[in-house]
Amino acid sequence: MTIIQTGIEGLVVIEPKVFGDARGYFFEVFNEREFHELVGPVRFVQDNESKSRYGVIRGLHFQKGEHAQAKLVRVVSGAVLDVAVDLREGSPTYGKWHAEELTGENHRMMFIPRGFAHGFSVLSEEVVFQYKCDNLYCPASEGAVAWNDPELGIDWRIPAGDALLSEKDKHHPFLHELR
Repeated sequence: MTIIQTGIEGLVVIEPKVFGDARGYFFEVFNEREFHELVGPVRFVQDNESKSRYGVIRGLHFQKGEHAQAKLVRVVSGAVLDVAVDLREGSPTYGKWHAEELTGENHRMMFIPRGFAHGFSVLSEEVVFQYKCDNLYCPASEGAVAWNDPELGIDWRIPAGDALLSEKDKHHPFLHELR
């Protein structure tokens, strides 16, 4: 796998080595030894999958305190704009974000360390999205930042009129309200 630095410490894009021929393709989604050598030690304990349609924006979610989660995210089919926002107190990149187009075709993944908010917008007609977490989900420790926070200024690549959000995701606080 190839590691691409994002300019935010610990947040990396991963390009797996894909072996393809007339039959299709094969690649390792996760190899613990290689991941530990190139990215760092992590022990994933939960895998999640979601299916969404065009215009869905999920996020920007995070888990607080001892329930914080690092994630390894990828797309099985379709395309998303995946976004991670640094919320680590004292980080020189606090409030900075990185967006990466992840698709079933490019097989790219993003590793998001603990202390980040995460979200994605669906750019294709439909998407199947998977992610590994290094800590179990705890509803009492949920946190979120508004997807449309003007301080962040994220271009989700979805016209505002096409954005589909859960009721919950429509009412998250802005970044400055978390401080």
